[in-house]
Amino acid sequence: MLRSLGPVRAYGPADVERALEICAQDPVNNVFVAARILESGLVGTRGPLFAYTSGEDQALVWCSANVVPVQASPKAMGALAAKVVKRRATASSVFGPADQVLDLWGRLERHWGQPREVRARQLVMTTRIPPSTAGMPVDPAVRVATMDDLDLLVPAAAAMFTEEIGYPPYRGNGTAYRRGVAALVEQGHSLVRVEDGQVVFKADLGSVALGVAQVQGVWVHPDRRGEGLAAPAMAAVVEHTIAHVAPVVTLYVNDFNERAVATYRRVGMEQTGTFATVLL
Repeated sequence: MLRSLGPVRAYGPADVERALEICAQDPVNNVFVAARILESGLVGTRGPLFAYTSGEDQALVWCSANVVPVQASPKAMGALAAKVVKRRATASSVFGPADQVLDLWGRLERHWGQPREVRARQLVMTTRIPPSTAGMPVDPAVRVATMDDLDLLVPAAAAMFTEEIGYPPYRGNGTAYRRGVAALVEQGHSLVRVEDGQVVFKADLGSVALGVAQVQGVWVHPDRRGEGLAAPAMAAVVEHTIAHVAPVVTLYVNDFNERAVATYRRVGMEQTGTFATVLL
């Protein structure tokens, strides 16, 4: 049995500022958790954010459908892992900085069982430079999605999720999933290129916090792959994001997805870290 090795407690609304300060030690790697903190205000008394504090050693773990460690030393990880096991019987994924995730998963695996897949090396890629200033063509047809696009966008988003994760994002009634896609559209955080009533490119700003925007859900329609559409479209996403959303744009991508990595490099993104994801 895992036993807590230090003081761990659930953070609530009074702890938002402190939690964001911990995330701000590495705003690129911690943008997902920082965004969830801002969105939720940490309302509730049983998580999903737990904090470890021992002297100057401070760490967090977001413990919901996704389990995400923040600034966790090995000692902190032991205590946080015990809390995660107590809090949840399983999750959809564990992801974040590779060293922390692989340490955390090593402590969780005997409780949660074999994962579906471990993606141990995902490149964190980041830029602050608008692609146009480096001479990269920017696709003028990529725009911010509106609610009028929702019926086209939901199946494109579901196709992207299924292709990336290996199973569909919902079974049966897709109302909740549609609401999630709609929320991104309402925030102005979904960008699309639509041709002849069909989404041919999409990307979302899934997490925005601490001056950083994390791109997710990048997808080109299968019928349009190989046409050179991706790089100018991604350039448009980066250009828009730096101008209107956050000065730093980041994403993470599987190291084996060589075409995607090459596309992101073309728009000026460079590797700034390494993530890992455990899919459950």
